[in-house]
Amino acid sequence: MKTYKPVDLSGVKTYSITTRNNKVNIKDHFAAPVQAGMTFDALFNALPRLLGADSLRGVVEAVAQARQKGRPVVLAMGGHVIKCGLQPVLKSLIDAGVITAVAMNGSAAIHDFEVSLVGATSEDVGNVLHSGDFGFSEETGGGMNRALKDGVGRDIGFGQAIGQAILNQDHPHKEYSLLAACAQKGIPITVHVALGTDIIHQHPEADGAVTGEMTFRDFRLLTSVVADLGDGGVWLNVGSAVLLPEVFLKALSVAQNLGYHVDGFTTANFDMVQHYRPLQNVVKRPTSGSGKGFTITGHHEINVPLFAAAVLDRMKSVTSDG
Repeated sequence: MKTYKPVDLSGVKTYSITTRNNKVNIKDHFAAPVQAGMTFDALFNALPRLLGADSLRGVVEAVAQARQKGRPVVLAMGGHVIKCGLQPVLKSLIDAGVITAVAMNGSAAIHDFEVSLVGATSEDVGNVLHSGDFGFSEETGGGMNRALKDGVGRDIGFGQAIGQAILNQDHPHKEYSLLAACAQKGIPITVHVALGTDIIHQHPEADGAVTGEMTFRDFRLLTSVVADLGDGGVWLNVGSAVLLPEVFLKALSVAQNLGYHVDGFTTANFDMVQHYRPLQNVVKRPTSGSGKGFTITGHHEINVPLFAAAVLDRMKSVTSDG
């Protein structure tokens, strides 16, 4: 057996810390003091200038620059964002002209519809699954499927059909609906579903041909929006780990295939955990040429309001400077 003795450190060479290159320093990176009564702008500027805080600044700046240049800012979102009660925050960005198009998965559309109708959503699945009651609310399945059937003959897509139905039926809480807000303002609102994934697909009024046609129309509309992202547009993926990153990648591929050559845009993925598909299909692959991708990790109910407030402050600054 070979034997080992402790290394003698007396011969180790050292150097002065003053000659070393450091990745963090107090002048360029440290946070500023936080005080009671600070304005949001002061607090935001006090954040450290590194890692997640600097990524958030980067996304905010990209959005502000996009709108200043008249480029689109697209919000793609999953259902959990709605369940976090963030419609009023996101609607403020729509009303301010910051968000120019919205894409949802099916669950987001369902939660948005239910909130507009009864001011509540998100049933307790564990309590009703084994009784055979999960997902069978008449108003949700019946109302949304009838709206889709009505929209087939009117040359509109899934999102527009549901948004217009909310407005036309004067839902009691329609002011909380992103679908209705987009339909009312005439900005693209698309819904992208996989058949069998949403509770309205199990309703007696469900029609797979209608659902497929309506969401396919929305895919084509979204592709047109994606084709316009080049030269400064922004794509924000918030809380969708699989479906919308896949839809985005395919829409981008179609746009490139048709000759739009979309590049020079910014993407960001907001989520509690950074999953494979958003990282690859939103943050990395689409921006691998001349674009830039960001990741913002954390709870939607915290990060989205911070982002919205920072963008609105930055937009105000851009307007006053210009």
